[in-house]
Amino acid sequence: MSSTMAWARSQQEDGVNPTSIVLVNAHALFREGLRHHLTETGEFHVIGEAGNGQQAIQVVDLLDPDMVVMEVDLPGVNGLEVARAIKRAHPHIRIVLLSSTMDGQEVVKAIRAGIAAYVPRNIAPEKLMQTLHQVRRGLYPINDLVLSSPDVAAQVLNAFRQMAVDEETQNVYSPLSPRELQVLELVAAGHTNKAIAQSLDISNQTVKNHISSILRKLAVNDRTQAVVYAMRRGWIKVPLPDDTAT
Repeated sequence: MSSTMAWARSQQEDGVNPTSIVLVNAHALFREGLRHHLTETGEFHVIGEAGNGQQAIQVVDLLDPDMVVMEVDLPGVNGLEVARAIKRAHPHIRIVLLSSTMDGQEVVKAIRAGIAAYVPRNIAPEKLMQTLHQVRRGLYPINDLVLSSPDVAAQVLNAFRQMAVDEETQNVYSPLSPRELQVLELVAAGHTNKAIAQSLDISNQTVKNHISSILRKLAVNDRTQAVVYAMRRGWIKVPLPDDTAT
């Protein structure tokens, strides 16, 4: 028995219901393969499918699943537009987008739409399952993508910096202490806890304590959500790789 199936069986024995999913993809063969892979774990239950954007909205409205796994490039209504419509009507539904490109601007749009995960269309089945496990637990793997890819991170950070300017929110009161803002700026710049500790001459544990405090004060789940939250309000500013000294 695989570790995935063993985990799923333990979840069922503990009384955890399978996560209901709607699959949205233009290719029936792709949906069939993914449905089979999801169903055999026992952790997920595919309750509906759609081949285009408009159909996806109708199916989701009718079935109200826990999760939607959807291709970005759909006939008719684009997957991102479908995701926005779904999140407006059903904020609790978690959405995983499959895309042929890892474009930073598209990731920004996905973050703003409330997408839980944004993954390559050719992702390995085991990696996709890991992502779905994370989303099922209420996590947002899309944030891992931002922190792990410098090019994507630069575009995302730049977009939210501009949003902060456009919304004229620079003077909004910050509940974070000056030290916490320092830590968060270093997080936004991509530094590890160890690097932050060395930069500020504090211990790793102190860095962890500051990050825990930041997440608690901002009522967010992870580091990247905290960065986005703070940047949109103009509390922190992060130099991008192409910034030049003046």
